Amino acid sequence: MGGGKWMKRLIIFLFLSTFLASCNQSNLTIGCPDGAIDWVDLLKIDDVTYQHQFEDTPDEPLSTQIEKGEPIGKVTYKMADNACSDHKMRNGDAAYLEKGTTVYAVRGYPSSLMVVANDKVYVADQKKDAKTIGDIYPIKGLVKEVHIESTDDGSRIHTFSPEAKEKFLNEWLLLEAIDPMEMYKEDAFEGNRIFLEIEMNNGVSFRELYWSDTNAFHRGAYGNKIIQEVINQETALIK
Repeated sequence: MGGGKWMKRLIIFLFLSTFLASCNQSNLTIGCPDGAIDWVDLLKIDDVTYQHQFEDTPDEPLSTQIEKGEPIGKVTYKMADNACSDHKMRNGDAAYLEKGTTVYAVRGYPSSLMVVANDKVYVADQKKDAKTIGDIYPIKGLVKEVHIESTDDGSRIHTFSPEAKEKFLNEWLLLEAIDPMEMYKEDAFEGNRIFLEIEMNNGVSFRELYWSDTNAFHRGAYGNKIIQEVINQETALIK
């Protein structure tokens, strides 16, 4: 896939996952689905919306580092081929998982952070009543690396130093969680974009889109001066 197309697709993908849970309508409209809908691979259990992000990679068997824990729920509604485009997700909803699919915790990680279903790992994306980024991502002590990805093809082009990683995470997890729609109205998502990849100790990763001009994160937060300095210093090391 060409660099421009890849970046555009990823941005749309990340934003759809952020805004989908904010839709105001239910799917009780007669005549659903109301068109061909390219759903983001989402799942909602216990008021947490999870996302399987790396959908462009062919599915492979679960890594030996990822061990299923206890079952925490089941899929009760498959959105694909059933829901309208204005569907508001409810607990038990999934974009592509079949009704009846069991959802499991991942051993060693809070189920509010990641779960496994149909041999795919889903990472928290939205969380009801989250006050901070750390509420959405309870990852303290669980992160292996923070990478910067190429905007051409998504490959890793730089890895934060251990010191920069800790400094970034210590500040990022404390940031106030803000409604992304409000940030969008403030033109927060404009300017130079940087793709961050946060890699967990078990190899699971999730992406975060950052705008250096506005010090904004697509998940819904404004960075502080320390975060801005860390990211600027790390990006300056890319050759």
